[in-house]
Amino acid sequence: MLAEPPSRTALVRRARRINRELAVLYPDAHTDLNFSSPLELLVATILSAQCTDKRVNQVTPVLFARYRMAADYAAADRGEVEKIIQSTGFFRAKTTSIIGLGQALCDRFGGEVPGRLRDLVTLPGVGRKTANVVLGDAFGVPGITVDTHFGRLSRRFGWTGQDDPVKIEHEVGSLFPRAEWTPLSHRLIAHGRRVCHSRRPACGACALAGLCPSFGLGPTDEKTARKLVKAGPFS
Repeated sequence: MLAEPPSRTALVRRARRINRELAVLYPDAHTDLNFSSPLELLVATILSAQCTDKRVNQVTPVLFARYRMAADYAAADRGEVEKIIQSTGFFRAKTTSIIGLGQALCDRFGGEVPGRLRDLVTLPGVGRKTANVVLGDAFGVPGITVDTHFGRLSRRFGWTGQDDPVKIEHEVGSLFPRAEWTPLSHRLIAHGRRVCHSRRPACGACALAGLCPSFGLGPTDEKTARKLVKAGPFS
């Protein structure tokens, strides 16, 4: 007989306890993209699609030195931008987004990055995930960043059964105080990258094993699981 799903109250309590444990495990979890302004973070996040943060950080010093304002991107030479960002992959599409972004910011927002989700998602190359990254890390506006790690762990923890990022965002967000949304995103992404992998989660070496309803998806022997744990950037 299948176990009864937890009550709403029990689900919230367990979810918040997991978040507290994650806060202990990753007290400094943050975005690893280097930026000094909302515009820089927005551009870096667009570049990070299908690319590592480390690679983006190798590219952006040159890009940010050459293009400092939205108007600079709007008037940018396509070939020059493509050459700078080529190593991030999909560089032609990303160049189109970045130049279009600069033009849209100049045309509709006075050259400034807007601080509202509904405005950000109207910009070229900007979806809810990118918008929430910028809101949370550049503006201090709480937001949930649903990437592949966040979605996977949310399902494994039993917080949602959804695959659609928007539905995941709303369902998981309802379990936590709004102020926790941004740090929760960073913590979950960090744990997904280091421990709770897609194919072979390191269950036996996971500090959340006693709280996780999906314990056993990966090796439960600590010695075996420990070999699967990865060191690296937080998010």
